[in-house]
Amino acid sequence: MRSLIVSALLLVVAGLVACNVPSRPKMESEVLAPDQLTDFDALYTHNCSGCHGGDGRRGPAPALHDSTYLALADDETIRRVATNGVPGTPMAAFAQSAGGLLTDQQIDILVEGIRARWAKPNALAGFHPPPYFTQEKGDAARGAGAFAVYCASCHGPNGAGGPKASSIVDGSFLALVSDQGLRTAVIVGRPELGFPDWRNDVAGKPMSAQEVSDVVAWLAAQRTKFPGQAYPAPPTAGGSR
Repeated sequence: MRSLIVSALLLVVAGLVACNVPSRPKMESEVLAPDQLTDFDALYTHNCSGCHGGDGRRGPAPALHDSTYLALADDETIRRVATNGVPGTPMAAFAQSAGGLLTDQQIDILVEGIRARWAKPNALAGFHPPPYFTQEKGDAARGAGAFAVYCASCHGPNGAGGPKASSIVDGSFLALVSDQGLRTAVIVGRPELGFPDWRNDVAGKPMSAQEVSDVVAWLAAQRTKFPGQAYPAPPTAGGSR
């Protein structure tokens, strides 16, 4: 009898232990390695949404959910920026080949997903926009006049801020944006923030390619050569510095 009772207790104990042993997770519940992630939404959320906004707009960085921008910037442009970043700006390199975390395949998934979701093939039908890139330098003196015509009503006569928009010549802003970034902003605008594109600054008077280049040259000329100042060095024992 004693042996039967002991055997029964052992079976009960074994059953309780077995109930507390975690089962092997199902395949779909296993966590993927970061470089194995291939879902666009997850890749965009983790790598892009913090700057470009959760739905591709209304973030601190230029909108990607913008059919005008996507009609001007081809896939290779977006891929190059995502891969290598833009030196001197907050846009970091995301590809492993440039020190980031994403594989080339993941970069391609982002580029293709952005195009598939937010591009409109006929976004610029009937319009002849200024070229997205140009090797020709604008003229800052002419740019001051073009700025007065197209931009001053919002940004103020000197670009330091007006009734509808903030300063466009702020030193911190200009230190963080490239000349190409300025060009993109002038052409594409930020419609979700009320910033018109090159067609709508002045009703019925789109900016010409030359005027865009000249305004960019004028804005770039306002950039502080060495933004920020170092803390003053303490005086030496002899009073010199």
